[in-house]
Amino acid sequence: MTKVRSELKSTGYEIFIGALSILSIVNLVLMLTVVDDAALITVLRVMNLLFSVIFLADFAYRLTTAPRRGAYFFRHFGWADLLASLPFAELKVLRLFRVVRVVRLMRDLGPRTIWRTLIRDRAGSALYALLLMGVLVLQFGSLTMLYLEEQAPGANITTASDALWYTIVTISTVGYGDHYPVTNPGRLAGAVIIVVGVGIFGTFTGYLANLFLSPRKDDGAADVAAEASAAPSATDAAPPADLAAGAPLGTPAASLDEIRALLSRSEANLVSIRRLLDGPEAMAGDERPPA
Repeated sequence: MTKVRSELKSTGYEIFIGALSILSIVNLVLMLTVVDDAALITVLRVMNLLFSVIFLADFAYRLTTAPRRGAYFFRHFGWADLLASLPFAELKVLRLFRVVRVVRLMRDLGPRTIWRTLIRDRAGSALYALLLMGVLVLQFGSLTMLYLEEQAPGANITTASDALWYTIVTISTVGYGDHYPVTNPGRLAGAVIIVVGVGIFGTFTGYLANLFLSPRKDDGAADVAAEASAAPSATDAAPPADLAAGAPLGTPAASLDEIRALLSRSEANLVSIRRLLDGPEAMAGDERPPA
């Protein structure tokens, strides 16, 4: 019998953590080889700090829910999860262990099983997809706005703080208006952020409303059971009037005489009904005195 790996969680959660791990490694590569602007590097550092907090919470979650914490920490690379959660560039390479974990999970399950699992847990999959999309929009939206607006004349989005603040305010549909793009490419990028942000925030709000306001299945089953127990059953119904004075049928106190009395009364009722249907002649014939 195959043992369940203690560090593995739901499929959607593992894919979400794996995607964040890949994104953090991509950010590290961008910081070291591609990006040379100080403001853009600051945005990437802020995002990596956010990833470190998420990965540290992920490590604590796996450690507290693992059946055998020692096995998870030493045998299933829990130590790598802990070190990779620290905000040091030299240790971010260890986040490859998380990517390897997701690749192994997808290889073991197969594409069809993964797809069926995600469809079966649509609410959880949608939540992780929204969180991942929000992270992507926050990072690349801030980088794009800062790259397009930083050197523009009369620009007010000139620092990493300005770009991150503008993207967060736009995604949340608040729109204070203290920071805004002044170039046409910046306005186009801002329009894309607005449209995507409205979709993300609206869907996330609907998910929370459904989570807190929809009745649970256990409560519905309990209500049905309570109604069924409160309703009188056929066996609890009152006994017929013919047996009101005696014990109900099916008990030791019931006698054959009572059963015969019921049958005779039923036959007498049937005879009376037939006479009524035959007409007054049958009734008159029955009332004639015998010769």
